[in-house]
Amino acid sequence: MAQPRGHKLETYKQSRSRREARMDGGGSHKSGSPIYKRSPDMTKSPMTKSEQLLRIDDHDFTMRPAFGGPPIPVGVDVQVESLDTISEVDMDFTMTLYLRHYWKDERLAFPSTTNQSMTFDSRLVKKIWVPDMFFVHSKRSFIHDTTTDNVMLRVYPDGNVLYSLRVTVTAMCNMDLSRFPLDTQTCSLEIESYAYTDDDLMLYWKKGNESLNTDDRISLSQFLIQKFHTTTKLAFYSSTGWYNRLYIHFTLRRHIFFFLLQTYFPATLMVMLSWVSFWIDRRAVPARVPLGITTVLTMSTIITGVNASMPRVSYIKAVDIYLWVSFVFVFLSVIEYAAVNYLSTVQERKERKLRERLPCTCGISNPDEMMIDPQITGYGSMDVNTTGNYGMPENGGRQERMLAQVALNDPQITRQVKPSRGYVNIWIDTHAIDKYSRVVFPGAYILFNIIYWSIYS
Repeated sequence: MAQPRGHKLETYKQSRSRREARMDGGGSHKSGSPIYKRSPDMTKSPMTKSEQLLRIDDHDFTMRPAFGGPPIPVGVDVQVESLDTISEVDMDFTMTLYLRHYWKDERLAFPSTTNQSMTFDSRLVKKIWVPDMFFVHSKRSFIHDTTTDNVMLRVYPDGNVLYSLRVTVTAMCNMDLSRFPLDTQTCSLEIESYAYTDDDLMLYWKKGNESLNTDDRISLSQFLIQKFHTTTKLAFYSSTGWYNRLYIHFTLRRHIFFFLLQTYFPATLMVMLSWVSFWIDRRAVPARVPLGITTVLTMSTIITGVNASMPRVSYIKAVDIYLWVSFVFVFLSVIEYAAVNYLSTVQERKERKLRERLPCTCGISNPDEMMIDPQITGYGSMDVNTTGNYGMPENGGRQERMLAQVALNDPQITRQVKPSRGYVNIWIDTHAIDKYSRVVFPGAYILFNIIYWSIYS
């Protein structure tokens, strides 16, 4: 028996209701599935109220403000927080500073009844236009990010913008070390726009020289900071054009006291120590030779230590002049003793040969009262006395030498000996070399110091 049409419709509605109830009950684990419920688009973050107020989405911030018009002026000021290191070996310096930019972007203007600015962190910086500054000749640089990115953006109701960041930069510094360590160095930190030429961006110091501020507590161990100042120039690149470039110059004078203690005083003491050998008997070879060698090796160590901490420059530095002249003085003191020792040996050999050739002088009466003729040998009574007891043993040395001179003065003996200049002028006062060295070496070194310090001080 056929059922009425209305009864079939009612049965269909009831079965559909039961299926939906089962889906809400036993099949509730599928409710979160994208098949049954559409999830929101997570790639599109909602705009904050401040961004809505600034109308971020209404403008194209990939273009500079007033694109197509005159160049946008960007003022800059810098506060130097610290000057960390100056490296002569790497020819660079490291500086931490606050870099602030000032410009006007009318696209960021917003209505305000109190005329108060709004301050943002680095999250908004990525969504608007900011100047693309970079440090010319920099080796390393980074923006501090502890405990968060050290970036601040402040927007005023009329569209003026302040963009500040804290940066540490290591930049190149060309140093002239010809007067090291009595030198004065001038280093520069250069700031420039990377993409925008002077037709698009006009970079300038906001307050002239007053745009650069420094912390009064800045100090360096080896340098005295004399002054900071700023300049502005144009830089030209053949492929891209002219760019505005800002310079931060600072002048450093090196402290000399450290090098006086570590280099100059030890070198001077080694030179003075080498002079001690002039007062030691020339026959004391074990005393004079080690003293000379020790001073030479010590000077070599000082020179090596100084050059190890310096760049390998192709010119002579002031400290090199002082150390090498000191080394020459020490070396000459060793050569002086070598000359004295050699001449003493030659003198003794000549006297020995003369004694072998001379006949017996036992018959000469009162040889001590006889004087050698100065016109023949160049030595008189004073020469004989001054030569003292050097070159021969203490007992008999002076007497044998006196007898040789007396024998040469005797006509009968002189006729028996073949005239020879080598036998006539046989005595060289080697002791006088030490006596003259005691005066010449200190005097020359003092004169060198006077000239050196008058030039480099």
